Amino acid sequence: MTNSDFTEIVNSTKSIVLSAIEKNLAERFFHSIDDVVQETYLRAYKALVNGKFREESKLSTWLYAIARNESFRMNEKLMREERKIERATLRIKEETHLDDNIQDQPNLLIKYLKQIPEKYKTILLHYSEGFSEKEIAEKLSIKQGTVKSRAFRGKEFLRKIAFMGEKE
Repeated sequence: MTNSDFTEIVNSTKSIVLSAIEKNLAERFFHSIDDVVQETYLRAYKALVNGKFREESKLSTWLYAIARNESFRMNEKLMREERKIERATLRIKEETHLDDNIQDQPNLLIKYLKQIPEKYKTILLHYSEGFSEKEIAEKLSIKQGTVKSRAFRGKEFLRKIAFMGEKE
């Protein structure tokens, strides 16, 4: 399989692949369409190169099925990420003993965050955005253990600040 052969396949099937993705990818995850398209064609390319396309169906039908399955995989992956963010948010609230009505008091959380050192605040904000320790470490070019310890210390700062705020 040459590059031009595969380019021709992509050009002739992209509308079918996009159709499969739009039908099967949850609307709230449409920001990931490009990733699903890329993964679809990557899987197809690997299978074609390894002779795994058995030609029992049309190439377009086969690619539609791959795109559908990749859409399902992306839905699952992004739903796991959403659940992870929800758990992290709850954990931060619980560990810092912040009021359950913190949504009603966003200024309070911002006020608390402004009082802690930048290196801890940065880590906590990345956690709140749903990044994993590994992703934060890569993004900030620091060790994963450093991320973990700064998160712990940042939560400790928040806990102390929140506790002091309750006494006032």
